[in-house]
Amino acid sequence: MEQLQFTHTGTSDIGVFEPVLVGVVGSGNLEVLLEPGAQHQQCSVHITTSARGFAPIWEAVVNDFHHRNPLGGVAISINDMGATPAVVSLRLDQAVAELNARRKATL
Repeated sequence: MEQLQFTHTGTSDIGVFEPVLVGVVGSGNLEVLLEPGAQHQQCSVHITTSARGFAPIWEAVVNDFHHRNPLGGVAISINDMGATPAVVSLRLDQAVAELNARRKATL
């Protein structure tokens, strides 16, 4: 198992929210967990993956995600079992969509 960590500065703090979990840890898939982060403007991404040696690809996927969703105050945990970059992007977008749906429901 390889552990990777990336941190980005977000444009605004998301605020308090209940954790969001999407996906499933299984062959060719992954789970994504969004939780409130300790740093208000930071988006931290912690990845545990079974595929070793793909740090540059993970970095590109995380950078692309953060460019589309400049979250702040969020800690993202990814548990991966060999998902492709497209599946990773899909799960990250799915988690943000769920977070946004929950936030709208509380307004």
